[in-house]
Amino acid sequence: MIKHTTNRLSLQTSLRFISLFLLLSASYTLLAEGQEQAAAINADEQLPLQDIHTFVEVFHQIRSHYVNDVSDEELLEYAINGMLNGLDPHSSYLNRAAFSDLQESTKGEFAGIGLEVSMENGFVKVISPIDDTPAKKAGIQAGDLIIKLNGQAVKGMSLNEAIDLMRGPKGSKVSLTLIRENTNTPQEIKLKRAIIRIKSVKTELLEQGFAYLRIAQFQADTGKDAQKQILKLEKKWGQPLNGLVIDLRNNPGGVLTAAIEIGDLFLTEGIIVYTEGRSKSSQEKFVASEAQLLKDKPIIVLMNKGSASASEIVAGALQDHKRALIVGTQSFGKGSVQSILPLPKNRGIKLTTARYYTPLGRSIQAEGIKPDIEIQNAKLVPIEAEFGITEAELSGHLQNKQQSKKAHKKTKTAKDDYQLFTAINLLKAMSLKQP
Repeated sequence: MIKHTTNRLSLQTSLRFISLFLLLSASYTLLAEGQEQAAAINADEQLPLQDIHTFVEVFHQIRSHYVNDVSDEELLEYAINGMLNGLDPHSSYLNRAAFSDLQESTKGEFAGIGLEVSMENGFVKVISPIDDTPAKKAGIQAGDLIIKLNGQAVKGMSLNEAIDLMRGPKGSKVSLTLIRENTNTPQEIKLKRAIIRIKSVKTELLEQGFAYLRIAQFQADTGKDAQKQILKLEKKWGQPLNGLVIDLRNNPGGVLTAAIEIGDLFLTEGIIVYTEGRSKSSQEKFVASEAQLLKDKPIIVLMNKGSASASEIVAGALQDHKRALIVGTQSFGKGSVQSILPLPKNRGIKLTTARYYTPLGRSIQAEGIKPDIEIQNAKLVPIEAEFGITEAELSGHLQNKQQSKKAHKKTKTAKDDYQLFTAINLLKAMSLKQP
């Protein structure tokens, strides 16, 4: 028979210490928020001392009897991880490494395979692959579920642990086993890690003065870069542009203020987005200024299920104000705002603090933005051309003296990118109605 012994003095001391710490922390918060708010606190919002007692009891039992030695710091990190992971797929604890990685990724450069991911039912779900990365080139798609990393089951891992396995030195290899929607057969993909440099904004001048704006991710300078590049295209064309395609496919989101700046480029008035949460700081409303690009010119926004968060804010704002036509497929449906709250020793927590709403009050959480015109991506195989001869192929044909020698830029074809090809044709049709 195994005899269990408990150091009650140590347990009571730990309990008193943690209870005192929590009470002091709560008192400090209440004082900071003012006496009036403190007086309004009801009995349901008091500290759950009995539950804290249970927590300390469990902490002590693990510390005393677990088969392996576990440091107090590790136990507390496990507890914090459990609290945050139990809230929603986007709240998480950031240890020193994760906090450092987050700071690197916001700068637009880090080492890895190039995936934006979240947790779903214990598996890692791909929100979207990042442009020009090993993951994108390997054909990994939004919605794929990663079930193994390097042969190790993902079930039971935290999101940060899974991300740590995917990241690593440039040139090193990682194996992903994933399941794709509507398929039951797992597929293994081996990738070589690379330095991921996220170029937020790309632009291109298409034929007839139509512009193409690709936003891969919303970073701090995305709004300024987009404005600068669109003005450059306009200068190159020599006159106002005839229309614009904004490509937000597989854009997982990013900085909220960048999404607001992009919306503000094309709206002259009204709400762009507003947020609602429990604290006053999370209740904000963002309104468009008078500045605007492509005034009265048609705009099409391309989306798919890899378009999330900040992408959905932009699409929702332009859709509600009837400023753009949304084309493609239904978006991801991430309608929550995460705040990064720093902790001592270069750690932090990523905490969901608010929901955001489109100008007409729509919450897209778990719903997404529905396109005005749904167009599934497709691979088209051209039918073999019928035999025939044109005038230009006849021997001795007359030359067309009015034929322009200036070569037109070849636009995307249906074979290259069916969704973009269709969007450009829609844009041309919309521009015919313009004065």
